Amino acid sequence: MTLSMEKWKGKIAVVTGASAGIGAATTLALLNEGLIVVGLARRKEKIQKLSTSKNLHAIETDISKENDVLHAFKWIKENLGPIHILINNAGIARVTTLIDGKTEYWKDVFDVNVLGLCIATKEAVKDMRSNNINGHIIHINSILGHKSPGFPNINVLPASKYAVTALTETLRQELNLIDSKIKISSVSPGITTTDAIDAACLASGSSEATTAYQNSTKDLPALKPKDVADAIIYILSTPPHVQVHDLWIKPVGEGF
Repeated sequence: MTLSMEKWKGKIAVVTGASAGIGAATTLALLNEGLIVVGLARRKEKIQKLSTSKNLHAIETDISKENDVLHAFKWIKENLGPIHILINNAGIARVTTLIDGKTEYWKDVFDVNVLGLCIATKEAVKDMRSNNINGHIIHINSILGHKSPGFPNINVLPASKYAVTALTETLRQELNLIDSKIKISSVSPGITTTDAIDAACLASGSSEATTAYQNSTKDLPALKPKDVADAIIYILSTPPHVQVHDLWIKPVGEGF
């Protein structure tokens, strides 16, 4: 199998949740491969600080708000051109429980991790089909999309990632039914050193729950965001007849 990113040079890639962590690392990796990258995130200024490249564009977008997503894709279509790659990276967690948790926290997680992903995917597929582009959509999933490790206070997070696993396969089947050559892949990393845990704790506010959540993960083996970005480049490098369906990446020593 010959791996090459040559076919994507000068093409447009959209990365959601591009302001930090895996999204930021992926944005830089795609820029290095010669792509035009549009980063979507609520913190637009953090995307702009990633690179001075003229090929980087930042759009302030709350992925949980459909109108924000529609506006972003409309801007891309009108100002840059057709989309070839979508990296659905945006994702959040909230520190609470299923037993006595806050409904608003559960809803926050599903609005971003599931519905936001679906809306962005729909817009990307629509754009690819209208421009006859055999593009590639990659969902940033998680090991939690295949098993729940029993960490305290993760509540609906595994359920939201299990949904991503199902959505990957469902979209693959839908694309097959319309004889589309658009690829769909899922990347399922283990624990990765990003600010996601800190962000979840900050948004959730319960000091006791936050301490338990942080203590359960702080000393575990972890991947770096660049490790996941490198996996994304590998998937995009595969030839047209090869589709990586779900790539698991674990840090050495991960115990679940």
